[in-house]
Amino acid sequence: MASVRVALLGCGGFMRRHAEQYKSHPDVKVVGLCDVDPAHVAKFLDENFRDVKEKPATFTDPAEMYRAVRPDAVSIATPHTLHFAQCAQALKAGLHVLVEKPMVTSLDQALALEKKVKAAKRLLCIGYNTPCTVEVKKVRDLVRSGEMGRLKLVSMYISQPWYHFVKGTWRMDPELSGGGMLYDSGAHVFNTLCWTVESDVAEVFAYVDNLDAKVDINGAVCVKFKSGVIAQVTVSGESPGGSFAAYMFENGLVELNPWYYSGYFRVWDRKGAVKYPAMAGTDFSPMHNFVEAILGRDEPRTSVRNGIYQSQLMDAIYESARTGKPARPGQKR
Repeated sequence: MASVRVALLGCGGFMRRHAEQYKSHPDVKVVGLCDVDPAHVAKFLDENFRDVKEKPATFTDPAEMYRAVRPDAVSIATPHTLHFAQCAQALKAGLHVLVEKPMVTSLDQALALEKKVKAAKRLLCIGYNTPCTVEVKKVRDLVRSGEMGRLKLVSMYISQPWYHFVKGTWRMDPELSGGGMLYDSGAHVFNTLCWTVESDVAEVFAYVDNLDAKVDINGAVCVKFKSGVIAQVTVSGESPGGSFAAYMFENGLVELNPWYYSGYFRVWDRKGAVKYPAMAGTDFSPMHNFVEAILGRDEPRTSVRNGIYQSQLMDAIYESARTGKPARPGQKR
């Protein structure tokens, strides 16, 4: 019998990966599917659980799903601005929660959700991919250990023809998305930055370009963290896919490409290039880590605190872009 009963909230395209990961885990049973559109639920069930003998029940109301099938946990992959209310509802129902990035769309929501997580005494994890990779974990270990001295500077970029393949979808509606490319695929760089630096944000200066859309497509961002780390991030939503990150320490440099999983990882110390950088472990998915953490077999790679750091950053990015001036977390967006 499965040890963890999981429900899926939001039957869009990205939830397919959640379904695949849970189906492949020997200690998981998917017991419920929910979406506001019954046609989406039916299609998702047929496409993803056709080969499953005991199929999950289907719903259009998450509260009804939680009462009917009594899951232990829920995966949420819905429009961004719905995340806060849906996470709060699931926590109140006594469920562990895995929510896709971004966790929420404002710092106020992130801080309120932290209180709800503590009160519920349940796990809340975020669907960050890169913390579950060997390379990005190695970078955070280097930051934490001080092996290369203090981290001083970070430079990152990510590009993707996002603008062209999300036209006509909810991602172009700020009432549902909370923002554009910087909130969506751009979240990969921003959550990786915040996850590895592990510091509150002090100040941000940002430029964004919406082109002819209601949300941002391109952006250039400078960040100063309270730890003293300074970062520069460039996000393009109208270019071919690519990414890069460089971490500059007092006594070393690390370059990697964590988002397109190329295996590119280069390290230098004061003596020169490190020929065989030591890295232990294997990559896994956020869904796998979520289940293993529920079962007490692994530490959760993400928490509500990671979502707070990213919310600090995103609120300040949009405030700076709006005013043309540096912004600090907590300033009105």
